[in-house]
Amino acid sequence: MNLKRMFRHLSYPPWRTRRAFPPATRRAIETAVAASESSHRGELRFVVEGGLDLPLLLRGVDAHTRAIDLFAQLHVWDTEENSGVLIYVQLADRRVEIVADRGINVRVGSTGWQAICRDMEQAFAAGQFEAGALSGLAAIGRLLAAHFPAGIDNPDELTNAPTLL
Repeated sequence: MNLKRMFRHLSYPPWRTRRAFPPATRRAIETAVAASESSHRGELRFVVEGGLDLPLLLRGVDAHTRAIDLFAQLHVWDTEENSGVLIYVQLADRRVEIVADRGINVRVGSTGWQAICRDMEQAFAAGQFEAGALSGLAAIGRLLAAHFPAGIDNPDELTNAPTLL
């Protein structure tokens, strides 16, 4: 158990998450998700979490594991074409994780996702939360449009609004 990490998470107040992603930024993300989804068959879900709760920290849950848990809890996997993509931002650890459903991961692989995550992390470290999120969403949209282009029937199966935990 890393006490420094535990302290960082437990002392991360919710207002810091809301300050990093204020209503105008959340609206811009929601608009970008909707625009992106019009060009591909993927379904994007954007989730931001400040600090983890004590039980998660005691279990040693890292950002990747938490992203996988949220992928299931938020039913991102439950799309018609197995085309859900979760973008998880963990502010206390300064990590971004992308978890894609099997229908997409077979075509895209992890290398492309990792580069997008690192770019977003760099923008967030510089305090550019809106720009980093929008840039990351645009890059994800380009990958999905190349591998999973929009078809005639392109339902919107997941909420486009970002979720703050």
